[in-house]
Amino acid sequence: MQIQRSIINISMPPAMAKRVEKLAKEEDRTISELLREAFRVYEFKRDWAKISAWGRETARKMNIRTYDDVERIAG
Repeated sequence: MQIQRSIINISMPPAMAKRVEKLAKEEDRTISELLREAFRVYEFKRDWAKISAWGRETARKMNIRTYDDVERIAG
């Protein structure tokens, strides 16, 4: 079974493109593999930031400041 791929062209400054090529070569990976991983990491960090913000807001609303506060609320 063959995996379908979409081709996405991106532009970047020449100096950045050289660093991308160098890093891919150093890691014995294709530029596509490197950029796919970069996107996955970006997406994870973005999602984690949303979860973290939700947690901070929930803690603020529930007046949770310490682990003892969590224990108090959890019962």
